[in-house]
Amino acid sequence: MTSLVLPATHDLRTRARACLDRIGVVVPEGGDLYARTPITGEDLFGLRGGDAAETTAAVTAAHDTFLTWRSTPAPRRGEIVRRFGDLVRAHHDDLAELITLEAGKIRAEAYGEVQEMIDIADYAVGLSRQLYGRVIASERAGHRMTESWHPLGVVGIISAFNFPAAVWAWNTTVALVCGDTVVWKPSEQTPLISLACARLLARAAEESGAPADIHRLLIGGRETGEALVDDPRVALVSATGSTRMGRAVGPRVAARFGRSLLELGGNNAAIVAPSADLELTLPAVVFAAAGTAGQRCTSLRRLIVHRDVVDELLPRLTAAFERLPVGDPFEEGTLVGPLISPAPLAALESALARVTEDGGKLLTGGDQVATAAGSAAYVRPAIVRIDGHSPVVREETFAPLLYVLTYDTLDEAIALQNDVPQGLSASIFTQDQREAETFLSAVGADTGLVNVNLGTSGAEIGGAFGGEKETGGGRACGSDAWHAYMRRSTAVVNYSGEVALAQNISFS
Repeated sequence: MTSLVLPATHDLRTRARACLDRIGVVVPEGGDLYARTPITGEDLFGLRGGDAAETTAAVTAAHDTFLTWRSTPAPRRGEIVRRFGDLVRAHHDDLAELITLEAGKIRAEAYGEVQEMIDIADYAVGLSRQLYGRVIASERAGHRMTESWHPLGVVGIISAFNFPAAVWAWNTTVALVCGDTVVWKPSEQTPLISLACARLLARAAEESGAPADIHRLLIGGRETGEALVDDPRVALVSATGSTRMGRAVGPRVAARFGRSLLELGGNNAAIVAPSADLELTLPAVVFAAAGTAGQRCTSLRRLIVHRDVVDELLPRLTAAFERLPVGDPFEEGTLVGPLISPAPLAALESALARVTEDGGKLLTGGDQVATAAGSAAYVRPAIVRIDGHSPVVREETFAPLLYVLTYDTLDEAIALQNDVPQGLSASIFTQDQREAETFLSAVGADTGLVNVNLGTSGAEIGGAFGGEKETGGGRACGSDAWHAYMRRSTAVVNYSGEVALAQNISFS
């Protein structure tokens, strides 16, 4: 077992403090909630978290502010988001460093996540001048029918550790330009980057003359999240996390007739056809499966390879996995950082034990990399070949574990792709246009995101992001996803001077 040399925890604490100081964050120290780094597995700061009463107060403040914020012209609301984007640009390095410290992402991925925040801010600013409705032809003479969109209310955001800043920005920037106010409950595993994001947005509001309570941050545990979900003044709950979490959140919001936008688990597959360009396929598969240590909802979990090319692709893929540098995410050259905690490592080991019992063959990886810090979890990305059937393949293991299956016909491959409860992202590698178009068609992949000749991860903010089935069905980011943050109003104006009922009904 290889050993890693990791930075001292006090050095990481110093780095975190320096980033927070430059951003202007005052850490609410004291209490039983801890900011922890997965790099060493140790605590950086003890934090004071909130409770249900604080959640109620935050929602009250956000709701009261909404009553005036909704009347602010949308382009004016966009100016606050523009200023926020400028502040994110100015603190790009600090925010990326905090993401690496708390989520364990390698430098390049952390930097890319902050860039995603900037991109969605730019998108939302443009959106603030395009919240358009439509004119609909009326069947009655002398009548005009229109459809318009209005601010919805308080948006509650519950975010996960793996994209601790970007997913919040997806929701918050769009919600604000739509005229909503926001209450954010981030993951308990990433409180520091949450404090930093909230401070920059507060600065943007201060400098733009916007109300302070357009956004409230709640640092806390499960009790805090449940209070947010159950508050009837929260018009929309946008929750990102596991399918299990979604099963709890969705019914509770529905019971009070609220709206929910759920971004849940993924068990994503890529098909490698006989015509695939393997020089293109190989790096795309490696990043999709091993990037972020396999801790993305869009991570590649299943590789479905045609029998004619599996013997050529698999040795190259195995060799590429074995060359992946695992270690300190701050080190230049590291491509796979730590798991967020020992829990996903235990899940990976359990999945490997079950799949090998079912006849799966471990080709590489799956072994823990030793560290001096016992609570840090580093693992080598694993590949398992399965020629038979194992129910574990239908489950999402949130770790760098890739199953390789084989197929003979495209119909068989698509059936394998779709034969899971989740429906987030899917890919096909092919140079055959007929295969590509079939995969993208109604009889193809049943996922919200579908790709040709690229991996399952790395979606752009311009398109609507989300999936089907147990992935939750929600959509965030681009396209018309902004509709989720607004309410629709259909209006009819009668300027004919006469009463004309629809469907030519006579009532006299």
